Amino acid sequence: MKAVVIPSYGEPDVLKIETVPAPKPGPEDLLVGVRATALNRGDLLQRRGVYPQPGPQPEHEIPGLEFAGEVEAVGERVHDFKKGDRVMGLLTGGGYAEKVVTHHRLAVRVPESLSFAEAAAVPEAFITAHDALTQARLVCGESLLIHAAGSGVGIATIQIAAVMGASPIMGTAGSDEKLVRAQELGLDVPILYKTADFAQACLDATGRVGADVVIDLIGASYLERNLAALAPCGRMVLVGLMGGMTADINLGVVLGKRLQVTGTVLRSRPLEQKAAATRAFERSVLPHIAGGRIRPIIDRTLPLSEVVAAHEAMERNENFGKIVLEL
Repeated sequence: MKAVVIPSYGEPDVLKIETVPAPKPGPEDLLVGVRATALNRGDLLQRRGVYPQPGPQPEHEIPGLEFAGEVEAVGERVHDFKKGDRVMGLLTGGGYAEKVVTHHRLAVRVPESLSFAEAAAVPEAFITAHDALTQARLVCGESLLIHAAGSGVGIATIQIAAVMGASPIMGTAGSDEKLVRAQELGLDVPILYKTADFAQACLDATGRVGADVVIDLIGASYLERNLAALAPCGRMVLVGLMGGMTADINLGVVLGKRLQVTGTVLRSRPLEQKAAATRAFERSVLPHIAGGRIRPIIDRTLPLSEVVAAHEAMERNENFGKIVLEL
């Protein structure tokens, strides 16, 4: 099969399309013919050699954390999927390829209303967002601050939170254009982080109380202001580290406000935990996607052969929503 491989670490131009052996499914697996996959920040980090795929080092390092396609074969212990089913799901790697193998408990049927390209934009962003909001224990009427509101996870979080009844939903982004588009999806308070202090804006929007929940994809550079932006007994869930991994923390603020800070990651979790997150998404979010109330947002769709251009665009932070690669 053809796949994008990382023969050496570095800039986007290290990515090469090569012919590699197709994966073989085990007794509880699905072999899926991939029709589309999507980029994630983790792919960029893996390409640079700082976010390795969990488990044994594969012979050919293929990035890609999600897929959408058709089932080509099922393992002998699989009874709830059959050849020809349209499925999507999470991967620990390998999505930039013509075929992938996934455990059947990590696969979700693609709603008839979605194309393969739209389906490929769903798993990583929406399962991550729903899982983060679940860990944050967000409930109807609580206020929410989301960073990187124009990213795949940011867009998913806004839409899920809106359906849950969060209010106000506040979000940061680096351009007015991204914030305007996010408002169309349910963002109440747009914050241009380049010109505004988001902590101050959050306090202003909540009558000086602060946000009940913060979903943060940035990390170290935002920590101090996140703590300032949180309401008493507020909860912050750290999803990404785009702004660095190491920061000083004022524990007095954490104690005084009785704050909770939680870190989360999907890729390295055990199968049982990823399967549980997938099924929770399937129950609570997928019906809204199938009905059109929540929708995946695609910034652009490119053929797999243009994977270098796709990585370059994401590194320039050009995209609002997902960059999808079609096969």
